[in-house]
Amino acid sequence: MVEMRVAGIALDAASRSPIVLLRDPSGRRQVPIWIDQAQAQNIMAGLKGQPPARPLSHDLMAELLVAGGLELQRVIIHTIEDSTFRAVLKLSGTDGESHELDARPSDAIALALRTGSSIWMLEEVVADASIPVDAEADAEDAADFRRFLDGISPAELVRHINQAQSELEDNNEEAPDDEPPSSAV
Repeated sequence: MVEMRVAGIALDAASRSPIVLLRDPSGRRQVPIWIDQAQAQNIMAGLKGQPPARPLSHDLMAELLVAGGLELQRVIIHTIEDSTFRAVLKLSGTDGESHELDARPSDAIALALRTGSSIWMLEEVVADASIPVDAEADAEDAADFRRFLDGISPAELVRHINQAQSELEDNNEEAPDDEPPSSAV
């Protein structure tokens, strides 16, 4: 899974429909999700982080979670079916029980912004739906990688891979059990 962040709201040039843009940690891929005007306003209100004079639906949902002893752990956008994204809310209760609720991605994103929860997307969904953010940088990285491969022997490549794997294993052994390694996202 890839932790995504909301990069902003854009307008589709052809249809003038709003799009929420989710960006991966590298900043090189964005996933556009077409939403309606009301959802765009709800997401923008969440991005601003300023409480409205009267609670909007998602502000009310966040308060209901608190009143009900639930916490939104994370949002997971897990599939695309017939050009429609599907998401779930991962909730935990004060009793330690976990709950999973089906949700529209736009509602899930708006709620995550209000609760400070993370937004995750399965790698397969990111790969299928993403658009490159900086194609020029991606092409440059690919060219650098090709030059690296052209200048290295197979034996040197194996040594590099083994050394990197050994360093990764050392880092994992040094990390405390309750925290992910520093290289983990």
